Amino acid sequence: MYSPEQENISTTSSTKVPVKYGELIVLGYNGTLPNGDRGRRKSRFALGKRPKANGVKPSTIHIACSPQAAKAISNKDQHSISYTLSRVQTVVVEYTHDSNTDMYQIGRSTESPIDFVVTDTVAGSQSNADTQSVQSTISRFACRIMCQRTPPFTARIYAAGFDSSKNIFLGEKAAKWKTPDAQMDGLTTNGVLVMHPRNGFTQDSKPGVWREISVCGNVFTLRETRSAQQRGKIVETESQELVDGSLIDLCGATLLWRTAEGLARTPTLKHLEALRQEINAARPQCPVGFNTLAFPSMRRKDTPDEKQPWVYLQCGHVHGFHNWGNHREEREGRQRECPMCRAKGPYVPLWLGCEAGFYVDAAPPTHAFNPCGHVCSDKTAAFWSQIPLPHGTHTFHAACPFCAQQLSGEQGFVRLIFQGPLD
Repeated sequence: MYSPEQENISTTSSTKVPVKYGELIVLGYNGTLPNGDRGRRKSRFALGKRPKANGVKPSTIHIACSPQAAKAISNKDQHSISYTLSRVQTVVVEYTHDSNTDMYQIGRSTESPIDFVVTDTVAGSQSNADTQSVQSTISRFACRIMCQRTPPFTARIYAAGFDSSKNIFLGEKAAKWKTPDAQMDGLTTNGVLVMHPRNGFTQDSKPGVWREISVCGNVFTLRETRSAQQRGKIVETESQELVDGSLIDLCGATLLWRTAEGLARTPTLKHLEALRQEINAARPQCPVGFNTLAFPSMRRKDTPDEKQPWVYLQCGHVHGFHNWGNHREEREGRQRECPMCRAKGPYVPLWLGCEAGFYVDAAPPTHAFNPCGHVCSDKTAAFWSQIPLPHGTHTFHAACPFCAQQLSGEQGFVRLIFQGPLD
């Protein structure tokens, strides 16, 4: 169905089919990054069974170390997490090899320990130039995902990733504490938030509750603000195990986790292309110019062409681009009056949602997000319009998954009303 780059993915000896755990898809991109996917920086990333396990698990705890002793331990050729309690006391937890898990690391850094390089998503941006001036809030080594190498291939998420020296450092100012069983734990500066949808990632999905994940993978209620010193309350009944449709927020970019089983039920790009051709074959017409409208090919998804459908977002009536009723005062306010029903509102081109991983079903694209005009199925639009996505350090709002623009209007989307051919 997909042919993502299968780097570091091993195959089973009998069938030579790669074992895929799942894929991470960055919200706000419609199939690729604005300037194209390159190497470890792309809009979706496949996690699969590695030829050799590279997972780690905690082993020895060194308590009451001086900073010098802590440095000596962390300089060993093995993974460790250092918790700085004061200028004179550091706790270092050594990690040892775990042959049962594969580790994948995500973050802003382009250093080699990062498998998937993620940069800040700027809503509606068409090129990387739009994102360059933004001061990033994503951690260089943001999080790590450990995947069980045997069925059911459970994926678990942890805050923070190991750097090039195989270390994670939680400085004096980071929130950290000793757990009841004498282990250490902590939170990263801006935190890693996770939301598991209820009823899986299906047309019956409902939003779950956003939680924060700690460095050791424990689940907490959210802090008062993103980087507050005081941690939330531990949530014993919830897990750091990712499920199909889990959302991971890194404070600047949000990722969607799709399991291999979930992706097998998702529409393929071929299916979306067939739906596009089906709409075009019905020869929808502009009620003003009587010209036939057609959605452009999925490869052309940023510059409108002359047959491009446009929509009045207030009512959903689809037209071609025209200047009917285009009064100066309306132009300045970006409001246009629909010639069919006189409803006033934004008038925007329609774009097909090309990232199949965001669809909760394979139904035809009948609804458009407001205000961006990205088109998808009814249930997909309804699902994303209910999801509060973290924005900045303490606000949440629903956004279009294909471009990350904040949704507006009563529902956040509109049903499209096409006019068929007159002959």
